[in-house]
Amino acid sequence: MSLLLKDRVWSMEAPTAKRGVYPLHGFKLGLYRLPIKLEEPVELKSVHDGLKKAFEMDMYADRIYATYRWKEQNMDDPDAKGYEEIDLSVTVEIVTGEVVDIIYQIFPIEKFGDPNWVKDYRKKADHFAKMVIDTILRNTILADKMVSHFAKTEKISEVAAIQKLEELTPLAKIVLGAKPKPVEAKEDDEEEDDSAIEIPDGAKPGPIDVDYKSKMKPSSAYEAPEHTIKTWGRRGTSNGIMGVWGEFVSVDYDICIADGGCIEACPVGVYEWFDSPGNPASEKKPLMSKEPDCIFCLACEGVCPPQAIKIYEQK
Repeated sequence: MSLLLKDRVWSMEAPTAKRGVYPLHGFKLGLYRLPIKLEEPVELKSVHDGLKKAFEMDMYADRIYATYRWKEQNMDDPDAKGYEEIDLSVTVEIVTGEVVDIIYQIFPIEKFGDPNWVKDYRKKADHFAKMVIDTILRNTILADKMVSHFAKTEKISEVAAIQKLEELTPLAKIVLGAKPKPVEAKEDDEEEDDSAIEIPDGAKPGPIDVDYKSKMKPSSAYEAPEHTIKTWGRRGTSNGIMGVWGEFVSVDYDICIADGGCIEACPVGVYEWFDSPGNPASEKKPLMSKEPDCIFCLACEGVCPPQAIKIYEQK
Protein backbone atom coordinates (compact mmCIF):
# COMPACT_ATOMS: atom_id res chain seq x y z
CA MET A 1 0.00 0.00 0.00
CA SER A 2 1.24 3.48 -0.85
CA LEU A 3 2.49 5.38 2.19
CA LEU A 4 0.55 8.38 0.90
CA LEU A 5 -2.68 6.38 1.29
CA LYS A 6 -1.79 4.71 4.55
CA ASP A 7 -3.55 7.21 6.81
CA ARG A 8 -6.50 7.70 4.47
CA VAL A 9 -7.64 4.12 4.06
CA TRP A 10 -9.91 2.70 6.72
CA SER A 11 -11.11 -0.84 7.27
CA MET A 12 -14.15 -1.97 9.22
CA GLU A 13 -13.98 -4.81 11.72
CA ALA A 14 -17.20 -6.83 12.01
CA PRO A 15 -17.82 -10.47 13.02
CA THR A 16 -20.86 -10.61 10.74
CA ALA A 17 -18.84 -10.30 7.57
CA LYS A 18 -15.71 -10.74 5.57
CA ARG A 19 -13.97 -7.38 5.44
CA GLY A 20 -13.07 -5.52 2.29
CA VAL A 21 -11.33 -2.22 1.59
CA TYR A 22 -11.06 -0.31 -1.66
CA PRO A 23 -7.51 1.15 -1.35
CA LEU A 24 -8.00 4.02 -3.81
CA HIS A 25 -10.86 5.59 -1.90
CA GLY A 26 -9.99 8.56 0.28
CA PHE A 27 -12.69 7.69 2.78
CA LYS A 28 -13.70 4.82 4.99
CA LEU A 29 -15.53 1.94 3.36
CA GLY A 30 -17.00 -1.07 5.12
CA LEU A 31 -18.24 -4.20 3.36
CA TYR A 32 -20.41 -6.83 5.02
CA ARG A 33 -20.78 -9.95 2.86
CA LEU A 34 -23.71 -12.04 4.07
CA PRO A 35 -24.10 -15.71 3.05
CA ILE A 36 -27.81 -15.39 2.21
CA LYS A 37 -30.02 -14.60 -0.77
CA LEU A 38 -32.36 -11.65 -1.21
CA GLU A 39 -34.02 -11.85 -4.62
CA GLU A 40 -37.81 -12.01 -4.24
CA PRO A 41 -39.59 -8.71 -5.03
CA VAL A 42 -41.82 -9.02 -1.95
CA GLU A 43 -38.73 -9.37 0.24
CA LEU A 44 -36.95 -6.40 -1.34
CA LYS A 45 -40.05 -4.26 -0.91
CA SER A 46 -40.44 -5.37 2.70
CA VAL A 47 -36.90 -4.25 3.57
CA HIS A 48 -37.43 -0.91 1.85
CA ASP A 49 -40.92 -0.23 3.24
CA GLY A 50 -40.36 -1.76 6.67
CA LEU A 51 -37.60 0.67 7.62
CA LYS A 52 -39.24 3.89 6.45
CA LYS A 53 -40.11 4.83 10.02
CA ALA A 54 -36.47 4.56 11.08
CA PHE A 55 -34.44 5.85 8.11
CA GLU A 56 -34.69 7.68 4.81
CA MET A 57 -35.15 4.79 2.37
CA ASP A 58 -34.59 4.57 -1.37
CA MET A 59 -34.41 1.68 -3.85
CA TYR A 60 -33.04 1.40 -7.36
CA ALA A 61 -32.89 -1.85 -9.37
CA ASP A 62 -31.25 -4.43 -7.10
CA ARG A 63 -30.05 -1.97 -4.47
CA ILE A 64 -31.67 -0.59 -1.34
CA TYR A 65 -30.36 2.53 0.42
CA ALA A 66 -30.88 3.53 4.07
CA THR A 67 -29.74 7.02 5.08
CA TYR A 68 -29.38 8.25 8.66
CA ARG A 69 -29.07 12.02 9.26
CA TRP A 70 -27.94 13.94 12.31
CA LYS A 71 -26.96 17.51 13.25
CA GLU A 72 -23.77 18.86 14.77
CA GLN A 73 -23.37 22.24 16.54
CA ASN A 74 -20.14 24.02 17.40
CA MET A 75 -21.61 25.30 20.67
CA ASP A 76 -24.62 24.63 22.86
CA ASP A 77 -26.28 28.05 22.62
CA PRO A 78 -27.81 28.65 19.17
CA ASP A 79 -28.11 32.39 19.94
CA ALA A 80 -24.44 32.85 20.78
CA LYS A 81 -22.13 34.72 18.42
CA GLY A 82 -20.36 32.41 16.01
CA TYR A 83 -22.88 29.56 16.36
CA GLU A 84 -22.78 27.09 13.48
CA GLU A 85 -24.85 24.04 12.65
CA ILE A 86 -24.29 21.38 10.01
CA ASP A 87 -26.46 18.49 8.72
CA LEU A 88 -24.49 15.25 8.38
CA SER A 89 -25.48 11.84 7.05
CA VAL A 90 -24.28 8.35 6.34
CA THR A 91 -25.86 5.95 3.82
CA VAL A 92 -25.88 2.17 3.98
CA GLU A 93 -26.33 0.31 0.69
CA ILE A 94 -27.78 -3.21 0.45
CA VAL A 95 -26.75 -4.97 -2.74
CA THR A 96 -29.21 -7.82 -3.23
CA GLY A 97 -28.98 -11.08 -5.15
CA GLU A 98 -27.51 -14.54 -4.52
CA VAL A 99 -25.03 -12.97 -2.11
CA VAL A 100 -26.06 -9.92 -0.08
CA ASP A 101 -23.49 -7.16 0.36
CA ILE A 102 -24.07 -4.35 2.87
CA ILE A 103 -21.77 -1.40 2.22
CA TYR A 104 -21.21 1.96 3.85
CA GLN A 105 -18.86 4.79 3.01
CA ILE A 106 -17.70 7.65 5.20
CA PHE A 107 -16.90 10.66 3.11
CA PRO A 108 -14.44 13.40 4.12
CA ILE A 109 -16.06 15.99 6.35
CA GLU A 110 -15.26 18.61 3.68
CA LYS A 111 -18.08 17.10 1.59
CA PHE A 112 -20.55 18.78 3.97
CA GLY A 113 -19.18 22.32 3.54
CA ASP A 114 -15.78 22.22 5.27
CA PRO A 115 -17.06 22.32 8.90
CA ASN A 116 -13.62 21.76 10.45
CA TRP A 117 -15.00 22.42 13.93
CA VAL A 118 -16.88 19.09 13.99
CA LYS A 119 -15.31 16.76 16.54
CA ASP A 120 -14.99 12.96 16.18
CA TYR A 121 -16.81 12.99 12.83
CA ARG A 122 -15.39 9.69 11.58
CA LYS A 123 -16.04 7.93 14.87
CA LYS A 124 -19.65 9.15 14.98
CA ALA A 125 -20.31 8.35 11.33
CA ASP A 126 -18.85 4.87 11.79
CA HIS A 127 -21.04 4.31 14.85
CA PHE A 128 -24.21 5.48 13.08
CA ALA A 129 -23.43 3.34 10.02
CA LYS A 130 -23.05 0.28 12.19
CA MET A 131 -26.29 1.19 13.99
CA VAL A 132 -28.11 1.27 10.63
CA ILE A 133 -26.64 -2.10 9.63
CA ASP A 134 -27.47 -3.69 12.99
CA THR A 135 -31.04 -2.35 12.73
CA ILE A 136 -31.43 -3.79 9.23
CA LEU A 137 -30.08 -7.20 10.25
CA ARG A 138 -32.20 -7.41 13.42
CA ASN A 139 -35.58 -6.21 12.10
CA THR A 140 -36.05 -7.19 8.46
CA ILE A 141 -36.45 -10.51 6.68
CA LEU A 142 -32.64 -10.62 6.62
CA ALA A 143 -32.89 -11.55 10.30
CA ASP A 144 -34.88 -14.70 9.47
CA LYS A 145 -32.42 -15.62 6.75
CA MET A 146 -29.39 -15.10 9.01
CA VAL A 147 -30.98 -17.13 11.83
CA SER A 148 -31.70 -19.96 9.40
CA HIS A 149 -28.14 -19.82 8.11
CA PHE A 150 -26.62 -19.96 11.60
CA ALA A 151 -28.91 -22.81 12.65
CA LYS A 152 -28.08 -24.87 9.56
CA THR A 153 -24.34 -24.26 9.20
CA GLU A 154 -23.44 -24.28 12.89
CA LYS A 155 -26.01 -26.97 13.79
CA ILE A 156 -27.48 -24.96 16.64
CA SER A 157 -31.08 -24.42 17.73
CA GLU A 158 -33.13 -21.50 16.45
CA VAL A 159 -33.02 -19.94 19.93
CA ALA A 160 -29.22 -20.08 19.94
CA ALA A 161 -29.13 -18.70 16.40
CA ILE A 162 -31.35 -15.77 17.39
CA GLN A 163 -29.11 -15.09 20.39
CA LYS A 164 -26.05 -15.15 18.12
CA LEU A 165 -27.63 -12.61 15.77
CA GLU A 166 -28.52 -10.36 18.70
CA GLU A 167 -24.94 -10.52 19.97
CA LEU A 168 -23.64 -9.54 16.53
CA THR A 169 -26.02 -6.55 16.26
CA PRO A 170 -25.72 -4.72 19.61
CA LEU A 171 -26.52 -1.28 18.16
CA ALA A 172 -29.83 -2.30 16.60
CA LYS A 173 -32.93 -0.21 17.14
CA ILE A 174 -36.22 -2.13 17.28
CA VAL A 175 -38.51 -1.30 14.35
CA LEU A 176 -41.96 -2.84 14.54
CA GLY A 177 -43.59 -4.18 11.38
CA ALA A 178 -40.39 -4.35 9.31
CA LYS A 179 -41.01 -7.87 7.96
CA PRO A 180 -43.34 -8.88 5.12
CA LYS A 181 -46.77 -10.11 6.13
CA PRO A 182 -48.34 -12.79 3.94
CA VAL A 183 -51.68 -11.83 2.43
CA GLU A 184 -54.46 -13.93 3.86
CA ALA A 185 -56.34 -16.03 1.34
CA LYS A 186 -59.76 -14.60 0.55
CA GLU A 187 -62.82 -16.75 1.03
CA ASP A 188 -64.21 -15.68 -2.35
CA ASP A 189 -61.08 -16.79 -4.26
CA GLU A 190 -62.00 -19.19 -7.03
CA GLU A 191 -61.08 -22.83 -6.44
CA GLU A 192 -58.35 -24.04 -8.79
CA ASP A 193 -59.38 -26.78 -11.19
CA ASP A 194 -57.62 -30.00 -10.14
CA SER A 195 -57.35 -31.13 -13.76
CA ALA A 196 -55.26 -28.07 -14.59
CA ILE A 197 -52.69 -28.79 -11.87
CA GLU A 198 -49.53 -30.62 -12.93
CA ILE A 199 -48.87 -33.33 -10.33
CA PRO A 200 -45.20 -34.33 -9.79
CA ASP A 201 -44.11 -37.96 -10.16
CA GLY A 202 -42.86 -38.31 -6.59
CA ALA A 203 -41.76 -36.51 -3.46
CA LYS A 204 -40.26 -33.06 -3.78
CA PRO A 205 -36.60 -32.94 -2.63
CA GLY A 206 -35.95 -31.43 0.80
CA PRO A 207 -35.20 -29.54 2.86
CA ILE A 208 -38.23 -27.39 3.57
CA ASP A 209 -37.81 -23.76 2.47
CA VAL A 210 -37.64 -21.86 5.77
CA ASP A 211 -38.86 -18.70 4.02
CA TYR A 212 -42.03 -20.33 2.70
CA LYS A 213 -44.33 -17.82 4.43
CA SER A 214 -43.03 -15.01 2.23
CA LYS A 215 -42.72 -17.10 -0.93
CA MET A 216 -45.91 -19.17 -0.87
CA LYS A 217 -49.46 -17.88 -1.04
CA PRO A 218 -51.58 -18.62 2.05
CA SER A 219 -54.20 -21.24 1.22
CA SER A 220 -57.32 -22.69 2.82
CA ALA A 221 -56.91 -23.70 6.46
CA TYR A 222 -57.55 -27.25 7.64
CA GLU A 223 -59.99 -27.63 10.52
CA ALA A 224 -58.60 -30.27 12.87
CA PRO A 225 -60.85 -31.34 15.79
CA GLU A 226 -58.90 -29.25 18.35
CA HIS A 227 -57.00 -26.74 16.23
CA THR A 228 -57.24 -24.78 12.96
CA ILE A 229 -54.11 -25.50 10.94
CA LYS A 230 -52.88 -22.81 8.55
CA THR A 231 -51.53 -23.85 5.15
CA TRP A 232 -49.38 -22.29 2.42
CA GLY A 233 -49.07 -23.34 -1.23
CA ARG A 234 -51.93 -25.84 -1.14
CA ARG A 235 -53.45 -26.24 -4.61
CA GLY A 236 -56.81 -27.64 -5.64
CA THR A 237 -59.16 -29.78 -3.58
CA SER A 238 -57.28 -33.08 -3.94
CA ASN A 239 -53.90 -33.88 -2.37
CA GLY A 240 -51.79 -33.54 -5.53
CA ILE A 241 -49.92 -30.51 -4.20
CA MET A 242 -50.44 -30.01 -0.47
CA GLY A 243 -47.86 -27.31 0.28
CA VAL A 244 -46.74 -26.47 3.82
CA TRP A 245 -49.03 -27.05 6.81
CA GLY A 246 -48.63 -25.54 10.27
CA GLU A 247 -47.68 -22.02 11.39
CA PHE A 248 -45.26 -23.07 14.17
CA VAL A 249 -44.93 -26.81 13.58
CA SER A 250 -44.42 -26.54 9.83
CA VAL A 251 -44.27 -29.58 7.53
CA ASP A 252 -43.91 -29.48 3.76
CA TYR A 253 -46.24 -32.34 2.88
CA ASP A 254 -44.90 -32.55 -0.68
CA ILE A 255 -41.50 -33.50 0.82
CA CYS A 256 -42.86 -35.67 3.67
CA ILE A 257 -42.51 -39.43 3.01
CA ALA A 258 -44.46 -40.48 6.13
CA ASP A 259 -41.75 -42.56 7.81
CA GLY A 260 -43.32 -41.80 11.20
CA GLY A 261 -40.14 -40.64 12.93
CA CYS A 262 -41.66 -37.34 13.97
CA ILE A 263 -44.67 -39.02 15.60
CA GLU A 264 -42.42 -41.32 17.61
CA ALA A 265 -39.95 -38.59 18.56
CA CYS A 266 -42.44 -35.97 19.81
CA PRO A 267 -42.60 -36.10 23.63
CA VAL A 268 -45.92 -34.24 23.86
CA GLY A 269 -47.89 -35.96 21.08
CA VAL A 270 -48.26 -33.03 18.70
CA TYR A 271 -48.76 -35.29 15.66
CA GLU A 272 -51.27 -37.93 14.62
CA TRP A 273 -51.72 -39.78 11.33
CA PHE A 274 -54.22 -38.66 8.73
CA ASP A 275 -54.83 -39.94 5.21
CA SER A 276 -53.66 -38.00 2.13
CA PRO A 277 -54.68 -40.19 -0.85
CA GLY A 278 -53.35 -38.92 -4.16
CA ASN A 279 -50.25 -37.20 -2.81
CA PRO A 280 -47.20 -38.42 -4.78
CA ALA A 281 -44.90 -38.26 -1.74
CA SER A 282 -47.02 -40.45 0.57
CA GLU A 283 -50.62 -41.54 1.11
CA LYS A 284 -50.68 -40.41 4.75
CA LYS A 285 -49.20 -37.52 6.70
CA PRO A 286 -48.37 -36.59 10.31
CA LEU A 287 -51.02 -34.00 11.16
CA MET A 288 -49.94 -31.37 13.73
CA SER A 289 -53.36 -31.54 15.39
CA LYS A 290 -51.96 -30.40 18.75
CA GLU A 291 -49.66 -27.72 17.32
CA PRO A 292 -50.14 -25.29 20.28
CA ASP A 293 -48.70 -27.97 22.63
CA CYS A 294 -45.26 -27.90 20.93
CA ILE A 295 -42.44 -27.36 23.46
CA PHE A 296 -39.85 -26.43 20.83
CA CYS A 297 -37.56 -29.38 21.56
CA LEU A 298 -36.80 -29.83 17.82
CA ALA A 299 -36.87 -33.63 18.19
CA CYS A 300 -39.11 -34.11 15.17
CA GLU A 301 -37.08 -31.71 13.07
CA GLY A 302 -33.91 -33.65 13.84
CA VAL A 303 -35.23 -37.12 12.93
CA CYS A 304 -36.99 -36.28 9.65
CA PRO A 305 -35.02 -38.03 6.85
CA PRO A 306 -36.00 -35.66 3.99
CA GLN A 307 -35.88 -32.58 6.28
CA ALA A 308 -39.51 -31.70 5.65
CA ILE A 309 -40.07 -30.13 9.10
CA LYS A 310 -39.26 -26.69 10.48
CA ILE A 311 -40.18 -25.65 14.03
CA TYR A 312 -40.68 -21.96 14.83
CA GLU A 313 -40.83 -20.80 18.44
CA GLN A 314 -44.20 -19.31 19.30
CA LYS A 315 -44.03 -15.66 20.43
